[in-house]
Amino acid sequence: MAFAITQTCCSDATCVSVCPVNCIHPTPEERAFGSTEMLHIDPKSCIDCGACADACPVDAVLPVERLTGGQREYARINAAYYET
Repeated sequence: MAFAITQTCCSDATCVSVCPVNCIHPTPEERAFGSTEMLHIDPKSCIDCGACADACPVDAVLPVERLTGGQREYARINAAYYET
């Protein structure tokens, strides 16, 4: 199970700073930070620790298997960010 960031992302990077494997991008150090609509979790690098979900101030980070209805598309959106 991996985690995914959903539409309610506030892009404050709290989740980035607590991720032990640096799988959330763009980070504040990257050029794209601030110009993307949301942050993204790399499902291949995510170790499912849940630190990002615990740190998220707007509850935008959820386990992929718990995404429901319209939220399911965010698993694909997060993964697609890393395909290019």
